[in-house]
Amino acid sequence: MDEEYDVIVLGTGLKECILSGLLSVDGLKVLHMDRNDYYGGESTSLNLIQLWKRFRGNDKPPANLGSSRDYNVDMIPKFMMANGTLVRVLIHTDVTKYLSFKAVDGGYVFNKGKVHKVPATDMEALKSPLMGLFEKRRARKFFIYVQDYQDNEPKTHEGMDLTRVTTRQLIAKYGLDDNTVDFIGHALALHRDDRYLDEPALDTVKRMKLYAESLARFQGGSPYIYPLYGLGELPQAFARLSAVYGGTYMLNKPECKVEFDEEGKVCGVTSEGETARCKKVVCDPSYLPNKVRKVGRVARAICIMSHPIPNTNDSHSVQVSLLLFVFTQCCP
Repeated sequence: MDEEYDVIVLGTGLKECILSGLLSVDGLKVLHMDRNDYYGGESTSLNLIQLWKRFRGNDKPPANLGSSRDYNVDMIPKFMMANGTLVRVLIHTDVTKYLSFKAVDGGYVFNKGKVHKVPATDMEALKSPLMGLFEKRRARKFFIYVQDYQDNEPKTHEGMDLTRVTTRQLIAKYGLDDNTVDFIGHALALHRDDRYLDEPALDTVKRMKLYAESLARFQGGSPYIYPLYGLGELPQAFARLSAVYGGTYMLNKPECKVEFDEEGKVCGVTSEGETARCKKVVCDPSYLPNKVRKVGRVARAICIMSHPIPNTNDSHSVQVSLLLFVFTQCCP
């Protein structure tokens, strides 16, 4: 491994694999290494045996759960907006030829003890049981404003500069109640907390428009799409792109140590007694424990259910927003 590379990438998470793919396409000599024996890093997708081994310490899951190969459980579950930036990157780089996608069957919100379809357009707002009659009319007007809004068309702004007007001020104009604001902010615009209310409204409006545009793209029941065999397919697809353009991949490489020269600049990576020289290193934070600081943690739960989520029309795959929390259901 005593070679020199333009870039060494450590970790095969999505961001790392996107970068190694794009750098390889750009003609750089790339070496990509991972301490694990699988792609994806922390965002990998595990089969049932791998999942049981990681969290239960053995490779013998209950037989009643079926075949291990029928499971692709995401460690960081996320859906992709059908008209979002990542999808455009996949199309632009032609990575889609390495992937198969499924349209997610539905987007829902949990409210007052029940699961409801998320209204994304003015017509859906009129039909939604989430709101009373008068609230539906107010919500419909708000949705029409968002649908019609265009950055370069001042007549669609109705006299408001959304780079200055806060989301709270915009919503107040339409008199929407707190429950409506909750599902707009968290189930449609997908904000993680309520800080968006006091920030410029333009971001929220663009998020809502993206939701509606993505919903219309495949004429499905939700705006989301998903790799058929789990999110771990995404980094693998970019890894294939990198390999096509000359990138070198090495999995199961223990103790990848980043080396620095006397000036403190990175100069290589050592693993199993061999050092690969390089000009730059791209890596996930776990490969530089002395250079990063943990600032928070995210708690996740994996539930293997024996039945669909109620009121989701027996959909095989859905997203349910529980105010600030999101639950995803993906059936094998």
